[in-house]
Amino acid sequence: MRVVQILPALHSGGVERGTVEFAAELVRRGHQSIVISNGGPLVRQLEAQGSTHIERAVHRKSPASFGQIRPMRRLLQELRPDVVHVRSRMPAWITRLALRGIPENERPVVVSTFHGMYSVNAYSAIMARADHIIAVSDCVRQYVLRHFRVADSKLTVIQRGVDVDGFRNQTLSADWSAALERDYPQLAGKRLIMMPGRISRWKGQLLFLEAMAEIVRQNPDCHGIVVGGVEPGKDRFMDELLARRAELGLDDHVTFLGQRRDMAELYLASDLVCHMSTKPEPFGRTVTEALASGTPVVAFDRGGAAETLRACFPEGLVEPDDTQRFAAAALTLLSHPTPPIQVPERFHLKAQTEATLAIYQRLIAGREA
Repeated sequence: MRVVQILPALHSGGVERGTVEFAAELVRRGHQSIVISNGGPLVRQLEAQGSTHIERAVHRKSPASFGQIRPMRRLLQELRPDVVHVRSRMPAWITRLALRGIPENERPVVVSTFHGMYSVNAYSAIMARADHIIAVSDCVRQYVLRHFRVADSKLTVIQRGVDVDGFRNQTLSADWSAALERDYPQLAGKRLIMMPGRISRWKGQLLFLEAMAEIVRQNPDCHGIVVGGVEPGKDRFMDELLARRAELGLDDHVTFLGQRRDMAELYLASDLVCHMSTKPEPFGRTVTEALASGTPVVAFDRGGAAETLRACFPEGLVEPDDTQRFAAAALTLLSHPTPPIQVPERFHLKAQTEATLAIYQRLIAGREA
């Protein structure tokens, strides 16, 4: 099977990382994997794992992107994929308009994934016009059914899977730990509370600082680490975070590590992971990764992150936006040994891959019948 995935770019977000991991699984199972995007740091990993990357300017949310329609049509005619999987709205528009110029019996089947609760308008509705639609969580499924004209039979929930065994089988090397403490001596001997996620207001870093102020007041041995890069245009928000850290007296208790490539090790090194998004997140990949590592998670009871915790670690759920209760829950978990955390099969990368391939094969068989 020849599968083309199309998304805006290959930077560090959950959609991008999930695309690369799924592409690797396709290759491992003997399929041909092609990814079209505007490029980014993850291209090297993608290609090293056996996929082909084709760079196209499909990332801009502007009329200029429609200049990609004819080049995309020529490309798809050349590639002759069995499946085109669109993972964002502009790529979905470009793909749909490109396919109009290809005879119907030569077109691939088209699958879309709702990775989020997109705004309800004509621009977003393109994601509902694929041959089949995947929602990354039950809350996204309900959102799609409520706001878009989609038959229930055309919509399937497939949780974003992670390589649970890969995270669980990781070990911390003495060299890695020594390097972390050499770079950040303030972390030595501390109980680490990690807040993963790119620097963006809705990810909840300001709330994390408020919770950390209460946590370190009661337990000075705790140290917060914020792991994630600063999004383009978010420099002023980063300055606001640094100012708020100083205002709360946390300069010696919270460290911003920036973008990291050693997340598996950081999950293992952390005593607790926090998820504090200020609006419902469609899935919450970091929650699943942390739990797969055996690290407890505290999260607000909203969105896809709550679905994951409810299934794996319900004691980590906290009323949304209540930083005092959040701090109390964190301190309670830190004061007790964490029992083994079980991650249900539906959150595994293998389950996601097999469910997605089953959709592809069913659509292809229906087209050929």
